[in-house]
Amino acid sequence: MREPATVRSIGETDGIRDTSSQDVSREKPPRRQFVAWAIAFLAVVLVATAVVYALPWFSTERSVARAQLRFATVFRGPFVRDISAQGTVVAAVAPSLFAGTPGTVTLRARAGDLVEVGDVIAVVDSPELANERGREVALLDSLNTAIERQSIDNRKQRLELQQTVDLARVTLTAAERELRRAEQSWEYRVISRQDYEKAVDDVDRAKIELSHAEKAATLDTESLEFELQTMRLERDRQRLVVEDIDRRLEALTLRAPVAGIVGDLAVENRAYVDANTAIATVVDLSELEIELSIAASYADELSIGSDVSVRIGTTDVDGTLASVSPEVTNSTVTARVRFSGEHPAGLRRNQRVSARVVLERRADALLVERGPFYDTGGGRIVYRVTNDTAERMPIRTGTSSVQYVEIIDGLEAGDVIVTSEIERFRDAERVLLRQ
Repeated sequence: MREPATVRSIGETDGIRDTSSQDVSREKPPRRQFVAWAIAFLAVVLVATAVVYALPWFSTERSVARAQLRFATVFRGPFVRDISAQGTVVAAVAPSLFAGTPGTVTLRARAGDLVEVGDVIAVVDSPELANERGREVALLDSLNTAIERQSIDNRKQRLELQQTVDLARVTLTAAERELRRAEQSWEYRVISRQDYEKAVDDVDRAKIELSHAEKAATLDTESLEFELQTMRLERDRQRLVVEDIDRRLEALTLRAPVAGIVGDLAVENRAYVDANTAIATVVDLSELEIELSIAASYADELSIGSDVSVRIGTTDVDGTLASVSPEVTNSTVTARVRFSGEHPAGLRRNQRVSARVVLERRADALLVERGPFYDTGGGRIVYRVTNDTAERMPIRTGTSSVQYVEIIDGLEAGDVIVTSEIERFRDAERVLLRQ
């Protein structure tokens, strides 16, 4: 029988030595202790981070997303205070044509037709005015005839007056001759003294009669001239009446007073119209202006000659304030703007435009972009931004324009403020601006 094999211990070999005698046994640290240290470190880091991020929350009363707000930076620069207004393009020269008397209108042009000065737009037929002219012309002819008749009568009366004067002069000559004979006869005492004195009296009487005859002739001649002049003045007055009727008849032919385009026709062809009825309008397209409606609160600050920027489409055109209406209508005043140069091509009457009227200019001012904060805060409260915090600040503002607000006190150049409406902050002293 075979003998059982001998069991050898581990490490025992035939002729080979192992390294078990060189190994050193060391005790490993427990795994749980390592994990505990790692957890403690992470907790410290998380607590520190939470404290850093939570500090603003503890120091603010509200929080608002930054993306919901608008911001602007305070700066110094030139300040132009202006106001915005809406307006329409109007013709500076757009005369209307009226019917001077009642009648039937015959249109000779249509709306949109180009016309030159003097072109006939319409004709008004007035039989009543034509009849009136006939009567007045007949009266004028009658006065002319009466004047001619009076002239003939005056010449006849002047001849009669001249005859009276001449007879008085002949009587005086005869009396003087008789007086000379009486003087010679009295010298020789051929006649009595009574006859001599009678001859003297006859000469004196003849002189008086001649003098009165000459004066009466002069007065009567002046009277005749006065009567004739009166009739001539009446004739001239009647001539003016006829000329006025002729003018009114001529005015019934409505002609274009300016070169331009026929605008609105207020009546239909062959329509009967009353006196002073508008018939048509002629628009001078070479002279266009802008008519603005401006809030009455700015009326006292508007001045003739102020600069105006008119926005037509995407183009800004310079102009000046030409006139301001003294009347207030629906809380607005009407102002006219005249272009500084040629008006843009393609501009049409009644086209809607917007404009900015300059009220004031200053070379240096502390400004910030205008926004809803100015209205909601009354121009007294803003929220100044520092990092992620908006702090409530009292300010004092000056004048404002369409784009900017003047800062008098409370802010400095470089400050950033919230320009959005501030009602959402609910008067909080500090607001956190979260991302």
